Amino acid sequence: MGHLTYEESKSKALKIILILAAITLLEVIFALAAKGYIIEGFHLPTWLVAGVMIIMSIVKAYLIVYEFMHMKYEVPGLVKSVLLPMLLLVWAVIAFFSEGNYWKNNRDTLNKKYEEKIDTKKIIPTGYLDDTDTSLMDRM
Repeated sequence: MGHLTYEESKSKALKIILILAAITLLEVIFALAAKGYIIEGFHLPTWLVAGVMIIMSIVKAYLIVYEFMHMKYEVPGLVKSVLLPMLLLVWAVIAFFSEGNYWKNNRDTLNKKYEEKIDTKKIIPTGYLDDTDTSLMDRM
């Protein structure tokens, strides 16, 4: 906004702020409607709600970075040097979540396998008499 007059900069900033407010309002209304809070009994699939919310958040982030952080007016090399680490960070978060999910599922599978092998009702501690075992009582 360096080449604009003060009034033009102010009106452009106000326009972007109103767009961001409208997107935020749409996000809130969409989330409430998708979960059935606005229209009773109306629910949308979680993947659809998450996808729409992610897209709206990316649009808001784009507007904030390119307008208010002045990336729109920078040379392409600088823009790429800022955006590439951000993309790598997003990739890392997705990778960590998928790795954690893999370990959780693997642990659940192993726990089920061990629960099937060990039946605690059949285990009788050594040194104790079982009610059905009368062989020791007969010997006395």
